[in-house]
Amino acid sequence: MDNKERIMESAKDLFYARGYDAVGVQEIADGAGITKPTLYYYFGSKLGLLKALLENGLSELRRMLQQALREEGGIQETLCRFAAAYCAFFEKDRKYYMMFMALLYSARENEAYLAARPYVLEFYDAAVRIFERASGQLGNMRGRQEQFAIGFTGTINNFLLMKYERGGTDSEKERISDEQIRSLVGQFMYGIFS
Repeated sequence: MDNKERIMESAKDLFYARGYDAVGVQEIADGAGITKPTLYYYFGSKLGLLKALLENGLSELRRMLQQALREEGGIQETLCRFAAAYCAFFEKDRKYYMMFMALLYSARENEAYLAARPYVLEFYDAAVRIFERASGQLGNMRGRQEQFAIGFTGTINNFLLMKYERGGTDSEKERISDEQIRSLVGQFMYGIFS
């Protein structure tokens, strides 16, 4: 692992454990076994490091969501692929996912939230596109694509947050099955009375 990777790994672990605002540049450098000037050489600032960490980590989720949207199929199949992409991303690195979720709940003028915001909006827009494409299949859409996207992404994120709380960081804990994903999508599509 080179210096840049060690710095990013140290930052991810510290931001996950204590939050962006509670971590100093010196702590990140110490955790990576490098000097502060080395960190500044690669990233310019703590914010630059966070932006690089987000871009590096979320590029894979972006790719998986784009793939989920490209494939053909009905709304239920598309939602299953979309949810499966989030679940695969979560299972690959639970700490990273939890760090990202924490950034979403930062104060709205906080630089950490502002760095994460474009990704939140990008992923939300992807969900909106699913419901826009399916408006012909769903008779009750009536311009509520954005509401459905909020509800669906919220359902996925809350499902994964609870999986984390029950399973912790151990990647060998219960895996998310295709059946669980189909059940989650079914619950969203048909409600509790189905």
